[in-house]
Amino acid sequence: MTSDEKPPMKTASFGATMKAVFWSFFGVRKRRDYEHDAANLNPIHVIVGGLIGVALFIGILVFIVRMVVAKS
Repeated sequence: MTSDEKPPMKTASFGATMKAVFWSFFGVRKRRDYEHDAANLNPIHVIVGGLIGVALFIGILVFIVRMVVAKS
């Protein structure tokens, strides 16, 4: 390997992608972590993770609303 070549980048696991998606939903990311994620995350995993995150978020909201309405 010459000095101009970069070592091959390893893509992150699905678990690491879900962690990044969670922190993105929460809205707290360090710039260094964002840059690392942008370089290593698989875009398909990010899309699937985002859809799972949205489904969980909506499910939790519906559950909370049903509990509140049932107590009224």
